[in-house]
Amino acid sequence: MRTSKQRTLSGTIVIKLGTSSIVHEETHQPLLSILSSVVETVVHLRSLGHKVVLVSSGAIGVGLRTMAMPQRPKSLSKKQALSAIGQGRLIALWDNLFGQFDQRTAQILLTRGDISERTRYLNAVNTIRELLSMGVVPIVNENDTISVSEIKFGDNDTLSAITSSMIHADYLFLLTDVDGLYTANPRKDPAARKIDVVTSVADIRAQVSTSTLGSSLGTGGMETKLIAAEIATGAGVTTVITSSKQPSTIIDIIDYYTQLRVQSVTSSGTASPMPKLQTIDLDRVNATLNLPRPPHTVFKPAAVPMRDLKAWTSHTLYPAGGIIIDSGAYAVLSRRESGGRLLPAGVLGVRGSFASGQAVRILVRSLPEGVSGEKPTTLPDCKDSGNVIASLSRSSSSSSIIDDLESDTQTIMDDDFHATKEVEESDAWEVREVGRGLANYNSVQISRVKGLNRYLLGYADTEYVVENITIRG
Repeated sequence: MRTSKQRTLSGTIVIKLGTSSIVHEETHQPLLSILSSVVETVVHLRSLGHKVVLVSSGAIGVGLRTMAMPQRPKSLSKKQALSAIGQGRLIALWDNLFGQFDQRTAQILLTRGDISERTRYLNAVNTIRELLSMGVVPIVNENDTISVSEIKFGDNDTLSAITSSMIHADYLFLLTDVDGLYTANPRKDPAARKIDVVTSVADIRAQVSTSTLGSSLGTGGMETKLIAAEIATGAGVTTVITSSKQPSTIIDIIDYYTQLRVQSVTSSGTASPMPKLQTIDLDRVNATLNLPRPPHTVFKPAAVPMRDLKAWTSHTLYPAGGIIIDSGAYAVLSRRESGGRLLPAGVLGVRGSFASGQAVRILVRSLPEGVSGEKPTTLPDCKDSGNVIASLSRSSSSSSIIDDLESDTQTIMDDDFHATKEVEESDAWEVREVGRGLANYNSVQISRVKGLNRYLLGYADTEYVVENITIRG
């Protein structure tokens, strides 16, 4: 452990450990040397003024050891039971190790369902922030005991990314059994090359192979880390993949980027504020300093972080259905000035059954490459909502539209599903998800007004059918 005085900028750090870093893959014994090193690193970070959140897997792995079971079961109920058995022992182990340094901890168990409602999400955010302000280290894990597929985060890589987004962390460290992102599995391919800096997760996917990494105990692998990096960097969080075998590298990495940022200010010769990592030419600045680079891969955060509400909509809500839009609407929504709001003119159809206020997938319909036939549609300017009834009256179904839209019913029953089915589809068309948003109206209502140039609901103050839309790059 380093003891020299370091020039650091205090911030909020999220550290994620997978099951393979916590328990032995075959014996399921806790890897005490790694856990102790993690604790020492966290305590050291706290002494430097940082706030630290630990996202810890391992409950099922510890449960396997407790029950002397040789391998992870396949049935959901058995995995949930093992999680219930192992979680208490896991948090007790962490608390014991941190207790050796008089560092207090707190357990936080989450499912996607816990934060799918905005008030509960904000309560979770406030709880974590309050714990950090009290000098406590929150230890977060997914509540596998009650999780089902519809409310699972999928893996703790995703959970750690969402956690870092929730609290606007400065860094997310994904500790794994390799020291960065490689073009192939370095354990099997001697030609595998480590990628030091990633500016675009979408672009890097074509350069790397992610199918072979991961352990028999864990649920993730390198692909889930790319997904996590995409979520976290979109929220403005610098994301790092590094080895769990030497957790103290985290301190070296933070110190490394702190010095690069300080040097960037010094070389500018101005009293400008400390620059953000995404604005620095890392290679150029490091060439000037010639600093030894700790082994890791860094994902640079987005230049314009996603707003909290959009991040919540895009990553924490389980979509209840989908809205199919045309290419013109997609083009407009892809522009930041659109405000992430969808007018009915760009809607081609509705998939699934959902209520007002639920999250929906934004699906774009297009023809495959080499097939022509769709003329791009542009969204009209619907700021003027006057003469609405006259506009509706030109539709042969205007009375039924108005009756339905003025209904107080917001919940869609299974019997209504037939009204939301997509029409005018053919085998030639392709539909793909491009984003998510919050529906202002239910699926039947949106199905009735799709394609209309203008409308206004008698009891509502918005002409947008979906808002807070996040279009993914």
